[in-house]
Amino acid sequence: MNSETINLIEKCRIIGVLDDGVASLSRAALAHLQQAQLVIGGARALQLFGVHIDPAARQRDLTGALSQVPEWIRAAQAENQCVVVLATGDPLCHGIAAYLASRLCIEAIEVIPNVSTLQLACARLSLPWQDMKFSSVHSKDAGDWVEGAEPGHGLYALLRDIRQNDRLAILTSPANTPDRIARMLVAEGLADDFEMAVAERLCQPEERIVSGMSITAAAQMPFADPNVVLLWRIRARTQPVLLGLPDASYQQRYPEKGLITKNEVRVVSLARMQLRANSVVWDIGAGSGSVGLEAARLCSQGHVYAIEKNVDDSAIVRANRRAMGISNHTLVHGKAPEGLQHWPDPDAVFIGGSGGELAELIRLILQRMKPEGWLVMNFVTLENLGTAVETLKSLGVAWDVLQLQASRSKPILHMNRMAAENPVWLVCAQKVAVPTPVKANKMEKSDD
Repeated sequence: MNSETINLIEKCRIIGVLDDGVASLSRAALAHLQQAQLVIGGARALQLFGVHIDPAARQRDLTGALSQVPEWIRAAQAENQCVVVLATGDPLCHGIAAYLASRLCIEAIEVIPNVSTLQLACARLSLPWQDMKFSSVHSKDAGDWVEGAEPGHGLYALLRDIRQNDRLAILTSPANTPDRIARMLVAEGLADDFEMAVAERLCQPEERIVSGMSITAAAQMPFADPNVVLLWRIRARTQPVLLGLPDASYQQRYPEKGLITKNEVRVVSLARMQLRANSVVWDIGAGSGSVGLEAARLCSQGHVYAIEKNVDDSAIVRANRRAMGISNHTLVHGKAPEGLQHWPDPDAVFIGGSGGELAELIRLILQRMKPEGWLVMNFVTLENLGTAVETLKSLGVAWDVLQLQASRSKPILHMNRMAAENPVWLVCAQKVAVPTPVKANKMEKSDD
């Protein structure tokens, strides 16, 4: 569509509406609605504004048909028809306007915003909202939260927001209800950290604000739909150490103490993994979970997938995860490489234990790893070191070996001595991106 055509078409008006009906509309917005030849909206909005829609106008219910809406608009604009889309509150706040703007020419739409229902809820409780995190679970049924769930879970992004913010305003849905959100907080050990308020049926005669609830109480309460949730922290959020926690910070298996990547080795291993905020990380042979859990803290917008074959160690990893308040970490009890096919391709992989499948694991990881990703392995035996190096040589990838041997001071009588830890070998390999061949321009001449 060229600029001349854009200037000729009738803009599609995306109008924000509230549940008090026409009272929520400006004169201009109401005029656009009354003149529209095609009105698109949810069933509730179409019914609420039905008397103000021209009887000759076509009405389209977008419920369950969101992907078709851009084509409905294009077809109507091609016939030079006036189109109105009804959206709740501010269409650009977790609303349909951003979706349509990304699929239609920006010049082909005009957004006429209203007050967001999240703003209304804050107003009812006199809560300033300029520093609130606005979140949404206004989507398909997410199901109840399960500790350690993967990013595909419908409540995953909300929990990440809750972990990282002190005050939140949340758009809910008939399935993803306030009590479901409260149960997630209980499951994650956050019930005593927050207080909740629920604003029900805003701008309707049955409007009700329920506040002053504990999270535990809200987890068992029904609420009228539609509603929005406000959460605010009542216990100060801690600023945790991101890297290099003392070994004693982690639970470890007893009496076989020491199934943990020691502090000094852990820090260097994480540095060699070249992690970014959104990295996807695999932790194979998780042990006590120290490397994967610190990676999860460093990759606050990413996710860590860990696997551990020992049932006792798996329980310890879960306990450490809960104690550290980490949600972007999934643990599988099993033996690699079983189950790795279900994980997304990694940006970085750490191998702390291989269960005798080292060569196979290295080949699989380098096949799956994203370009420029890093594989970091820790070994204390010459045999595993040799297997790793020979496998990497056979695969023709760049690799290097670093030996670390820390010595720590320990008291002896009224003095101190240095006690050496076992040496550890770090074997690191990077998957180099294959350059895309550049086709020569046939019109170019050679230098000679």
